[in-house]
Amino acid sequence: MDPVTSGIMIVVVLMVLMAIGTPIAFALGSVSLGALVLDRGMGELTYFGETFYGSLASFSFVAIPMFILMGAAVASSPTGRDLYRSLDLWMGRVPGGLAISNIGACSIFAALSGSSPATSAAIGKLGIPEMRKRGYPDGVAAGCIAAGGTLGILIPPSVTMIVYGISTETSIGRLFIAGAVPGVMLAVLFMAWTLIACKLAGGYDTPSPVTQAAAQVKENVEGNLKALFRVLPFLVVVTGILFALYGGVATPSEAAAVGAFLCLTLAIVVYRMWQAKPLKLIMRDALRESVMIMLIIAAAEIFAYALSSMFITQTVAGAIADLEVNRWVLMGIINVFLLVAGFFLPPVAVIVMTAPILLPIILAANFDPYWFAVILTINLEIGLITPPVGLNLFIIKGIAPDIALRDVLLGSLPYALCMVLGIVLLCFFPSIATWLPDLMMN
Repeated sequence: MDPVTSGIMIVVVLMVLMAIGTPIAFALGSVSLGALVLDRGMGELTYFGETFYGSLASFSFVAIPMFILMGAAVASSPTGRDLYRSLDLWMGRVPGGLAISNIGACSIFAALSGSSPATSAAIGKLGIPEMRKRGYPDGVAAGCIAAGGTLGILIPPSVTMIVYGISTETSIGRLFIAGAVPGVMLAVLFMAWTLIACKLAGGYDTPSPVTQAAAQVKENVEGNLKALFRVLPFLVVVTGILFALYGGVATPSEAAAVGAFLCLTLAIVVYRMWQAKPLKLIMRDALRESVMIMLIIAAAEIFAYALSSMFITQTVAGAIADLEVNRWVLMGIINVFLLVAGFFLPPVAVIVMTAPILLPIILAANFDPYWFAVILTINLEIGLITPPVGLNLFIIKGIAPDIALRDVLLGSLPYALCMVLGIVLLCFFPSIATWLPDLMMN
């Protein structure tokens, strides 16, 4: 069977397995094993085990569970509540200010947790009920949280950026820096659209109950300032980790381990979470997400090995490289491919499966690999708020089950268009992603 036909059959079987609910790691592993055995015989079983183990036997992968543990410590503590209250103090009186402060809270919490689902859940539990209470339409209340949560995979420290760096053997520190300015740019675009939507509807905010009496205002300000001071130590830890990475003081694994220890310690000291139950929940959530991601990485490595052994990867890469088209047309084709892949697969799976294949093509077309990492990540962010998978959409639906899924989708769509605009801006002005890494890392 020729490589193209084999590749099509593998993709079809993979899609069928995932469509019937098979976990991604098991779908990738079973398809890869079946293809290898059918193509090369039972002897491939030996290489299957070696590849599965070898794909994870790297010290650099220690950074993933450590950053996840750091994010779990933040997500399981009342940090999101305090962050939300602090920003509401400054933005609550502006028309649409509550929605804007929610996006700001998502941006900062994304930097603390590095997780899109955790960001959507933590801020959404507080922000959505409050916005609805103050008269915001359901679509705006749900859409701004769903979109703001996507920033968790772009704003550093980002687990997906770590996976991209390991998969492509690029600098994780430089990837973090490259995602910082585009992450802020997307947050500003989200805020701009939110302000426009609020103006079109005449402004949604009704006076907050805390603004009705001077004594209540004073009490609210004092409470929110105390909440801000509780959040600051976490921000200092994240800032210190990023400086350690950028300055070459520590490796990603070392920085992640120190960050996880400090955030866990702060959760215990600041929020008095020394009971066994909350600590057990933190460890459980971190272990569950770490195992899921590591299994996907190992299965995706086997999948890549199978495609390479059957010359499918080489055939596809050669066909793309032989396309006599402008490099921007090629980039457009890659963007459409990534967008479609993000509709069906989680970011980690897409990165591990596609980044090693696409990187040589990107380099041959004279594109910057760090700039491309940002483009890839934004495409995957769009997938988080678009069906059929749309993880953030279902998280929001779980938080506010009485909001119709249609309203959640329609409220998120303008923010997906903001991300498309962000990709266009990055294509016209690549320095948005590259100037800061060049400045800081020479």
